[in-house]
Amino acid sequence: MNIFKLCYEYPPLGGGGGHVVYGLSKQLVATGHSLDLLTMKYRRLPTIEKTDSLSILRVPCIRKSLVICNPHEMVSYLCTALPAAMMMAKKKKYDIIHAHFIYPDGILAYIVSKFTGIPYIITSHGSDVPGFNPDRFLLLHKISHPVWKMVVRSCSRIICISRFIEKLVKQAMPEARTAIIPNGFFPGRFRTGKPKSDRILIVTRMFKRKGVQHFFKAIEGLALDHEIHIVGDGPYRNELQQQAESARIGAVFHGFINNKSKRFADLMETSKIFVFPSESDNFPIVLLEAMDAGMAIITTMDTGCEEVVGNTALLVRPGNIEELRQALIKYVEAPLLCEQFGAKARRRLDENFSWPTVAKRYINIYEEVINPIKRN
Repeated sequence: MNIFKLCYEYPPLGGGGGHVVYGLSKQLVATGHSLDLLTMKYRRLPTIEKTDSLSILRVPCIRKSLVICNPHEMVSYLCTALPAAMMMAKKKKYDIIHAHFIYPDGILAYIVSKFTGIPYIITSHGSDVPGFNPDRFLLLHKISHPVWKMVVRSCSRIICISRFIEKLVKQAMPEARTAIIPNGFFPGRFRTGKPKSDRILIVTRMFKRKGVQHFFKAIEGLALDHEIHIVGDGPYRNELQQQAESARIGAVFHGFINNKSKRFADLMETSKIFVFPSESDNFPIVLLEAMDAGMAIITTMDTGCEEVVGNTALLVRPGNIEELRQALIKYVEAPLLCEQFGAKARRRLDENFSWPTVAKRYINIYEEVINPIKRN
């Protein structure tokens, strides 16, 4: 199968969505499929990368940050990606176009499909759906909603990474053709045999909706012997650092750390408790990483986070300071409980989210979409 994949973020750019593209692409190539990927150029990243079955083209565009992409930067990407995508689609006969994110790559897939007749599917990762992140994208979705509906209506399938995202898609367009496929992971990236330190770890991009401010409020006044380490960067970082300093919380802010680095692995493998207090999230890859590392996890219910961890973590209501405080106390006072939850989380990861399992579900969707076209 010849697959044309579109995603403006690909490692090291962006967050979880880009890592999903990387993992899925790697697994698809391993199972014998041919794949071309179109993405953003950034600084000194190579314009072209090629292996036997995977080709990556990075197009020039405006982008200032490794971790955050603003709407005007997405527009600049569309301007350069469209002629490149059209040229690639005419040169090589693809069976299917697979875009990640309705904005901007779904728009790109829609246009290319209209001119070439190649069917397209889109994986929605959250921020591309109305209502997911209104603090940041409310105005954008209001202005561009007719375009959003046009792209989704013409799409052969919208892949939602959680029931949480599917619900939002259906609210915006009840007739959308959806399917749920979770994000995948390659288990065994992190070693679970290392001794765990008394350390609480948070890894997230620094947006207000990620809820780190609630964690700081929850630990105010607690006599914790645990170290607190925060990994990640973003526009809310300065405010969080000021909050920690004002409350005299000795948190270590590491900033951005590449999740494939030894430094990142050391933190994941030797931390005992992982906290992800997001107010609204879809299917965070970092939770899969925490499960792989065998950490005891605290995260939020009624979001996509709950769908990731199931019953292998302590769940609290988003923004509920007291529930978060009690969950922390429960883990801190019971080291054996931390070990038990860490082991359960690792088993759940192995059984449900390995990339071979997830990729098979994507291949089934590809075939469902392609076969009617071939019969005609």
